[in-house]
Amino acid sequence: MPGGPKKTQIVIVGGGAGGLELARKLGARYGRANHDVILIDRNRTHIWKPLLHEVAAGSLDANMDEVGYGGHAARWGYRFFNGSVERIDRERRRVICAPMLDEEGREIIGRHEIRYDWLVLAFGGVSNDFGVPGVREHALFLENRDQADSFRTRLLNVCLRANYRHEQGDHESRVRIAIVGGGATGVELSAELYNAAKGLRNYGLEVFDESKLEVTLLEAGPRILPALDEELSETVTEELRALGVRVLQSTQVTEIAEGSVRTKASGEIPADLIVWAAGVKGADFVPGLSDLELNRLNQIVVRPTLQTTKDDRVFAIGDCCSCILPGSERPIPPRAQSAHQMASAVFANLGHAMSGRPLADFVYRDKGSLVSLSRYSTVGSLMGNLVGGRMAIEGRLARLAYLSLYRLHLIAIHGWVRGTALIAVGHVNQIVRPRLKLH
Repeated sequence: MPGGPKKTQIVIVGGGAGGLELARKLGARYGRANHDVILIDRNRTHIWKPLLHEVAAGSLDANMDEVGYGGHAARWGYRFFNGSVERIDRERRRVICAPMLDEEGREIIGRHEIRYDWLVLAFGGVSNDFGVPGVREHALFLENRDQADSFRTRLLNVCLRANYRHEQGDHESRVRIAIVGGGATGVELSAELYNAAKGLRNYGLEVFDESKLEVTLLEAGPRILPALDEELSETVTEELRALGVRVLQSTQVTEIAEGSVRTKASGEIPADLIVWAAGVKGADFVPGLSDLELNRLNQIVVRPTLQTTKDDRVFAIGDCCSCILPGSERPIPPRAQSAHQMASAVFANLGHAMSGRPLADFVYRDKGSLVSLSRYSTVGSLMGNLVGGRMAIEGRLARLAYLSLYRLHLIAIHGWVRGTALIAVGHVNQIVRPRLKLH
């Protein structure tokens, strides 16, 4: 009310897995009381980042699984502002958002300031190109929905071209795809591409199937999936090769050119599409946001409480931050489970801070890693008291555990009732919707 006391304003920048979960929890707890919870994101919808490889291959219709921030905000008691953060004024406690432009470049909303009492930065990270020449110019990325949609369009185009050439008599025509990075994204995309290619025959490409696909997966380290045990990594390598993937390990990429990947060990690898999925760092715009302490990868350095080192009122979570816990030499890994756990920790610590209680240090619990090779296989390792340490799993048990990760994400951002309902709807959609989304 005009003239009344100002509400305590909590601003979250970034609606990824951690940011959206935190907004829901804060909105449900504080949003309808004397607090104002605001989520800022440059996009209008959210999709879980580990699903982007399925969107890119056409195996998942993102329109069915995305979450509209506006409707989610109305349901859970927070406000959503569609914009891109340009600068953080820590002295005045203001977030400055850049002008919003339409497709013709005309201004919709001018430069905008949003006050905060507490600020949480959760805008994620980007792929690390490690300074390799040509990456930004010639490679594709899978960091957001737009990039996944763009890859799917280009994939369909090269498949159509190969199908046409085959019909014209060029029976050696192939679709060559190079994926740089042997982590979960690169491995899962490799398998998902073969699954998608197998179904294209039913979508008008009458002479195209997985035999016309040549995928090369390149990893600079000695083995793919370093987060998994060596035996599991070898199992995945063998299964990928059985699908037809050319797996090149200990292969350093020296340059990305138009239509090829140049390496030290294997020479030049021709490719119609090149995907870069190697490493995570902070976005290039991060140093210009403020004077917060950054590491060499442009990630915001935080203390064990997840507060930034220079400002107790600013927190950072997820891939955009670097947190080295006491007794550890390496920062918390950039995984979805890390963002989820950090969101819960910041939710609790904000409650402590606003009531004058001491904040608790974040405790990271590694629950293991799971990798899905589309419909072909699932492997991984579970960690924790449930299995008495570390347990390697494969087959149906691994697939069930993998599927549960997304279900837990749905419950985290929607609550138990709505989350469970959406899980049930998802089962129905698997039956009634098309196997591939190509438009």
